[in-house]
Amino acid sequence: MADKKNYYDILGVDKKATPEEIKAAYRKLAMKYHPDRNQGNAEAAERFKEINEANETLSDQQKRAAYDYELEHPGMGGFGGFGGGASGFGGFEDLGDIFSNIFGGGFGGGARSARSEVGEDIQREMSLSFMDAAKGCKKTFSYMRNEPCAACKSTGAKNGTEYTTCSKCNGQGVVQQIQNTMFGRTIRQSVCPDCGGSGRTIKEKCPECKGKGSLRKETTVTIDIPAGVDTGSYMKKKGFGQAAPMGGIPGDLIIVFKVEPHKLFQREKFDLRLDLPISFKTAALGGTVKVPSIDDTFEFTIPEGTQSGQIFTVRGKGIRTATRGTGNLILRVIVEVPTKLSKDQKKEIERLDKEFELKQCERMKRYSDGVEALYGEKPFK
Repeated sequence: MADKKNYYDILGVDKKATPEEIKAAYRKLAMKYHPDRNQGNAEAAERFKEINEANETLSDQQKRAAYDYELEHPGMGGFGGFGGGASGFGGFEDLGDIFSNIFGGGFGGGARSARSEVGEDIQREMSLSFMDAAKGCKKTFSYMRNEPCAACKSTGAKNGTEYTTCSKCNGQGVVQQIQNTMFGRTIRQSVCPDCGGSGRTIKEKCPECKGKGSLRKETTVTIDIPAGVDTGSYMKKKGFGQAAPMGGIPGDLIIVFKVEPHKLFQREKFDLRLDLPISFKTAALGGTVKVPSIDDTFEFTIPEGTQSGQIFTVRGKGIRTATRGTGNLILRVIVEVPTKLSKDQKKEIERLDKEFELKQCERMKRYSDGVEALYGEKPFK
């Protein structure tokens, strides 16, 4: 266990913590390090992964008991499978072997229950438009998977009933081999070769799935995507992964989102940023401009003397979420300078420029004074 992670330390609980205490600690840490709250933070992502790994083990009574055993007996092999053969511990294949020797019965009842089998998860990427991700939407999604056979309830037997208890293992799913060595008697357990660990033998195969317990099909699901998802966010659809063998629990469908960029808006969590171009006249004299948001447009007043690059925050015009409130719209003003001027227009600008005294432009005055103080020259002529 020297190179193993201590799941109790990861969750910050005592080894004697109750299931309720473990659950509370997990929820607190999962909320703190959730990817949605720490986007782009690799350290937080790794921490979140460790927290889930620890919770998965400590919240399951059997897994926790096995983990505690390994903590107390270091050197007995890897967690979840105690390596056998030349290890000097009688060739145990899994924890069921050890508990069988100690207590005279298999761990968790001595049988490998088919219902304890869980199918593999399926992960798929879904692209969303910027607006769909910001406002929320409903999407229909199709994919291929091994779907549980309804005709036999995933058992592989006709009508789900045409099977008998395996005579070789008496329904236990495992067989034992006793071996006498110079160190004493050892017992080795292995999966029953006749039933494959299911504890039963099919008398007549299901005609639909040909005894496999699953069918390769296209599955279509409808997903309600909440407002505010972003690239890297994901949703889990329980039971829509791969079918489990022998009537077990299907895995989950995990959908990871990829949000397309927008032509106008940039996103910072739940805030929106927008570059707002205005004319020189509006910047100098002030005025009202139309500004877009994710829902509509609204009028925004530009104050007199607004500078290019100036920032304005419009509260409550960002992304609206059900649980985290509404973000803001952050405007950055860009003053547009004409690039094609006639001779008369250029002369008029020069005339106006001469009428403006330098003291009216405070920033230019500070700049001019600073340059003159350093080098004795005026930058503006």
